[in-house]
Amino acid sequence: MRLHQLTLTAFGPFAGTEQVDFDLLSSAGLFLLRGATGAGKSSVLDAVCFALYGEVPGARKGNPLRSDHADPLVLTEVRLELTLGGRRLEITRSPEQQRPKRRGSGMTTEKPQTLLREWCAGLGDGTSGWRPLSRSHQEAGEEIRRLIGMSREQFCQVVLLPQGDFARFLRADANDRAALLRQLFDTGRFELVERWLGEQRRRHEAAVQDGRLRLRDLAGRAEEAAGPAAEPSEAWVPAEDGSASSSASGQAAGVLAWAAILRGGAAEQLAAARSAVDLAETTYAAAQQRQERAHELSDRQRRHRAAVLEAARLAESAEERADDQRRLTQAQAAAVVESVLRLRDGAAGAHLAAERSEQARRAGVTEPSLARADAEALAEAERQLRAELGRLEAARADERRHAALGREQEQAAAERGRAEELAEDAQDWLVDFDARLEAVQEEQTAARAAEAKVEQLDAQRAELSGRLTAARHRDELRGRITDAERELLTLRGRAQDARGHSLDLRERRLTGMAAELAGQLHGGEPCRVCGSAVHPSPAQPADTQVRAEDEELARTAQIRAEQALAGAEAALTALRVDEASAAGAAGAQSVAELGQALDAAEQSRREALLAADGLGLISQRIAQLTQEQSKQQSQLRQAAADSAALSAKLQTLAAEQQELGRRVSAARGDAPSVAARAASLGALADAVAAALAAVRSRSEAAARLGAAEQELAQVSVAAGFADPEAARAALLPAAERSALQERLERIRAERDAAEARLAEPELVAAAALPAVDLTAVQEELRDATARLRAASAEETAARERCAALARIGRQLAELAAGLAPALERYGRISRLAGLAAGTSTENVLRMRLESYVLAARLEQVAAAASDRLVRMSGGRYTLVHSDDRVAGNRRSGLALRVVDAWTGIDRDTATLSGGESFFASLALALGLADVVTDEAGGMPLDTLFIDEGFGSLDEQALEEVMDVLDGLRERDRAVGIVSHVADLRSRIPAQLLVRKSRHGSTLRLAAREDG
Repeated sequence: MRLHQLTLTAFGPFAGTEQVDFDLLSSAGLFLLRGATGAGKSSVLDAVCFALYGEVPGARKGNPLRSDHADPLVLTEVRLELTLGGRRLEITRSPEQQRPKRRGSGMTTEKPQTLLREWCAGLGDGTSGWRPLSRSHQEAGEEIRRLIGMSREQFCQVVLLPQGDFARFLRADANDRAALLRQLFDTGRFELVERWLGEQRRRHEAAVQDGRLRLRDLAGRAEEAAGPAAEPSEAWVPAEDGSASSSASGQAAGVLAWAAILRGGAAEQLAAARSAVDLAETTYAAAQQRQERAHELSDRQRRHRAAVLEAARLAESAEERADDQRRLTQAQAAAVVESVLRLRDGAAGAHLAAERSEQARRAGVTEPSLARADAEALAEAERQLRAELGRLEAARADERRHAALGREQEQAAAERGRAEELAEDAQDWLVDFDARLEAVQEEQTAARAAEAKVEQLDAQRAELSGRLTAARHRDELRGRITDAERELLTLRGRAQDARGHSLDLRERRLTGMAAELAGQLHGGEPCRVCGSAVHPSPAQPADTQVRAEDEELARTAQIRAEQALAGAEAALTALRVDEASAAGAAGAQSVAELGQALDAAEQSRREALLAADGLGLISQRIAQLTQEQSKQQSQLRQAAADSAALSAKLQTLAAEQQELGRRVSAARGDAPSVAARAASLGALADAVAAALAAVRSRSEAAARLGAAEQELAQVSVAAGFADPEAARAALLPAAERSALQERLERIRAERDAAEARLAEPELVAAAALPAVDLTAVQEELRDATARLRAASAEETAARERCAALARIGRQLAELAAGLAPALERYGRISRLAGLAAGTSTENVLRMRLESYVLAARLEQVAAAASDRLVRMSGGRYTLVHSDDRVAGNRRSGLALRVVDAWTGIDRDTATLSGGESFFASLALALGLADVVTDEAGGMPLDTLFIDEGFGSLDEQALEEVMDVLDGLRERDRAVGIVSHVADLRSRIPAQLLVRKSRHGSTLRLAAREDG
């Protein structure tokens, strides 16, 4: 994993956008991230962690990610470009944050955003660029986690060696050390094995305990089923000793034997109960037979007494039945006359209604001479009235035409008035036509002048726009010239330093050239200086001897620095030429002045365009005025012609109306109108017709009434009645007549039934015997029933007891058969669980399974750390892993000891001094990083950060630690040190400076400070 570039906006203490070029910083292998306390050095590492994992390191999780110094409109964002597994990726993240609403006032919550992209050399169209991979937080996180091969916790411990955390690992106890190692090496699966074995032990122990409980429960159920007279279990079932697996088989055998004895006793009780049931059933059958015979005799005696009482009751009501029979006979005879009576009553009602209708219709005739006329006179009067109505129909048509002519005259007069108004309107419009046309033509002239002005303003705007672009380019180039001049000074200093260093090495090499030539001498070969083959005293190289390779490297560095300086000078010259060209094109005015002038020209052009845009509409208005003039002239001529035609029409209508008025007046007579006279005659004709119909209906009703009365008298005599009124008096409703007949028939049936029962021989014989005592018979049956129920209940209980004991016996046999393998499985699982948990006596180190695995990893870490600790401590200290047992219940196998080569004694890491603790912790952290990297699949970690801790070292220790860190470049690593220790500023050439202010912190590259 190699970091290339980090861009952070409104993040932590950084209010604006800051960039970190890790490629430039990492080129020297070692770089320093420095700044005042609280400036935000660790926030740079937080940004790296947030970009990769969406979270900051655990110790700073609670800190807000958004900068309090940032503008509310600037959103927090972190972008990191890096290489993972040979793939160049870019990850951009924004946390959840508050921002101003785009509409209205107030704030709204912006959701977190994630974008993962990959650089591709070919996108399918032959070009190169970034290809989006995912916008999902989860997908991007999983892809980063897969490529790095470490979780966030592992990354923060291995890559971002945290502020104080790696020293804490050195001093931690076994439990804390195990927690960290578990995070780094993902040994949770071994802990899961421990838990699984513990759960299996508890499950199998519960199964054994459950078997014993079920055995005890079945024994209790067997004792309960056998009853209080059962054989006691104490002599057969041994007592429990509290162990989960002891004596379970002995208890099962004892319970099985005891249950067999209980089943034998229950079988004997069942046989005795069955004999008692047989005896009780015989006694019950005899008592039941005696009760049935007694009930049969008692029923016959009761039926005989009831028949005697019924016969007496019927004899008392004989006279009443005779009266009912006479009423029924007369009602049946009157039923023949009933229909004729209804016909006569209907005819009488119709005659009365006809008389009343005749009176009402005669009252409706308004002509007095017709009020008492007979049918013939009324018919003649109706005929004459209908003839007169026919003659008035023609006069009614004339009357309607007379009224219509009046309406036509009014309509023609109104149309003539409208034609005269249209003529006046057209004349008025034509009078104002010339003034309107002149006003529109003046507007047309002004619009054409504005159109010409727009062309002039377009040229002015183009000139100002070009000058403004040139002025902006001029100002940009001046800023770049300032940066280039600053860069040129830096490169000039580097070139001078490289030249001085190269000359110094060359001079030192020439000084030691004799030793260099002496190193090339071989026995028997002539010297290239003196020619002698004997070399008695060759020169010896000094400790600071400069080799040819060193001189060549310095010369190469000098050439590169001078080439970089020449390139910077050429670039600066090109920038100055471009700036002069842009300044000539822009003129002396500033960007602001040119912008104001361009805005003014734009405003003038918009105003002129607005005026010129109406030219087309004005031309249309002139054409419309000309068209309207022709229209108004035509309208004036048409209105005059229409007015003359309507005047002639009015005269014709008036003459026709006068003639019709004369004829209508003669036809209506004294009536207000012909229609009124026709309506009066029509009403009188209708009234005469109605009276005529009523007279005829009354005559027909009188004839029907006489015929009905004659028929009624004849039918009444034939039915045996003196007159119709006698027949009417004998009538009964049909329902009452049917009910009376049914009652008489029912009484006759009851009398016959009573006489038949009194004649039955069985009832006569039973009545001659004494009354039966049913109470004694029922008491005898109840006693027999109770004895039978008791015997049956005892037999049922005995049978259920036998069945229950047999069922429990089978369950006991099955339980005993399954308990033995459960005990054997429990013993095996319990032993394995004890070994894995470190609680078994066989585990002499009392080390859990996970601790055993972590101890192996810790041993690898200690070995890797000791390689660096020996160099940092001048060969004095090494770290070793200890698996000695510790006192109490504390965890064993995760202890670290430090071996002092000066004394030969190993001791606790807590005895190290502050500086010794730092480089021991640093060595341990670097060793931990190597082992975790190998564990993650060998993913190379090309970038490493160390946060603080160097302040506790003296100059010699700091020198040794820096040598070790510088040696990390052998594995192609870049190491970033986060510190504000002043001595490091002069030791490390590549530096990133964090500056803080009241407006937020900023980042910039800084040069090494000379000591």
